[in-house]
Amino acid sequence: MPESNFKRFVEVGRVVLLKAGPSAGKIAVIAEIIDHNRAIIDGPTTSVPRQAYPYKHLALTPLKLTGLPRAAGTGAVRKLAEKEALAEKWEKSAWAQKRAAMEKRRSLNDFGRFSVMLAKKQRRDVVRKAIHKAKKA
Repeated sequence: MPESNFKRFVEVGRVVLLKAGPSAGKIAVIAEIIDHNRAIIDGPTTSVPRQAYPYKHLALTPLKLTGLPRAAGTGAVRKLAEKEALAEKWEKSAWAQKRAAMEKRRSLNDFGRFSVMLAKKQRRDVVRKAIHKAKKA
């Protein structure tokens, strides 16, 4: 069978990002697969309650808890997540950092956006002058 490029599978232990619902934007772990539409997720370290969740409201991340048994309880999920430093790994990922930057940008008021514009102009001016100086030399 040819090797697949697809690496993120729906499996027990897969870390997921919730796209909808009251816990949207938080991460959780697939604890059990119910059927081809839903899974039981649990996020004891991110305050996501154990619940059935449809796949269409989940985004599969590249992270996975290794050694998580099927239908593991909240305590087992918490122990393994803390042992593998799941929250820290997620915060260090480029995906989480992009989401945080986007959220920070969205929360800016008019003066904040104006300040960002001025900082970009100053940076652009410094870069332009450095390039011009390098071309002359």
